[in-house]
Order: sequence, then C-alpha cells, then structure tokens
Amino acid sequence: MYEVGVSSLPINLGEALKLSNSCQTGGEAKALIQRGLVQVNGNCILQRGRKLFDGDVVEVSGKEAFRIVAHTCV
Repeated sequence: MYEVGVSSLPINLGEALKLSNSCQTGGEAKALIQRGLVQVNGNCILQRGRKLFDGDVVEVSGKEAFRIVAHTCV
C-alpha cells in the first residue's frame, strides 16, 4: 500500500483516483466507480463525488490500494 498526499481535505474520490494514477481521466474514474470496482475502507462505493478524508484506504479492482494522507504546510 502506498500513500497519496493531499494538501486540502476532503478530496473527491474521482480526484483521488486520478492523483494516485489509478486512472488517467475523470471519465475513466467514473467508469471504474460505476462498475463497482472501487472500495473505500472495504465498502463498495458508487458515487464519484464521495469525500475522502485522512486515513481513508482506497482499493481499485481488488489490486491497488492507497491511503489518503493529509500534508500540512509549515
């Protein structure tokens, strides 16, 4: 599992998928989500706009897993 750092939370699931390089475009993210291939914290998610917070774990097609990590600027 790897970490995806974001500076602003919450982040939409579709944006997180693109940021993690799980997909290239928002259209690809939408298709993955609508086909039921994305899980957040072990639950299948069908809403692209689902908000993600620090510590949420995202799994794509049962293979890739990444954790959302909040980065703070000092």
